[in-house]
Amino acid sequence: MTKTTKKNRIAAILLTLAMTLGMFSAFGVTNASAATDKVSLYSSNITFTKYGARTYEVFIQTRDYAYNQEVYVHYNYMDSLGWSSTKAEYVTTLNDGSKIWKAYFSSFNTQYAIKFVADGREYWDNNYGRDYNGTERLGTAPITAERSAAPSYNSNTFLVSAVLQNYAYNKNVFVRYTTDNWRTYKDQALNYSNTYDDGTECWKTVISDYYGAFNDNFQYALCYQVNGQEYWANNFGANYNGSFYIHH
Repeated sequence: MTKTTKKNRIAAILLTLAMTLGMFSAFGVTNASAATDKVSLYSSNITFTKYGARTYEVFIQTRDYAYNQEVYVHYNYMDSLGWSSTKAEYVTTLNDGSKIWKAYFSSFNTQYAIKFVADGREYWDNNYGRDYNGTERLGTAPITAERSAAPSYNSNTFLVSAVLQNYAYNKNVFVRYTTDNWRTYKDQALNYSNTYDDGTECWKTVISDYYGAFNDNFQYALCYQVNGQEYWANNFGANYNGSFYIHH
């Protein structure tokens, strides 16, 4: 065999190997993208803490028109124990056709991932292989309400806290609230408070004419105006009320 023939064979082998690896790489990207497009964390919140365990309220967004759909949160309750799963319940369908699901789980650990089953096929959102660690307040949601400390019963004030994506420097954030079950309402601006490690921002304000957590006439929703767009967080049509705080 001549040197030229050997070089040609080696070149052909290397080309075939490169094409094969390229195909695997392409398939891997496609599968990861498909899974990410199908299911993703929308937002999350802590509902209460007790004896060191935390209860999480996780909202999940799915994009699929399959007839049979199920969503689960797979979580690690404690480092010394195995993983558990809880099934999410359907909440609503957004204007773009995507669906919102909600799951609750309590854990001493904060590690979890999301599984979406559509017509028997599984798709995962595991935060790109890192799993979620419980600190993520926003996924794909532009804005959400954040639970704050319980209000004092001898005070008429209520702390409103919002977490939002930093889409631009110039933005307007306000709360629309009612104390008479929407016969009238007021708008009040929120002010920037801090930026979290993931780049999302926390904005806050104090409502001074709040009249108790068990006043059913008190409700509120959040609005985020940026880049000529307006985004609302209104608890998926149910609005937030005076009981939306962290229980201890």
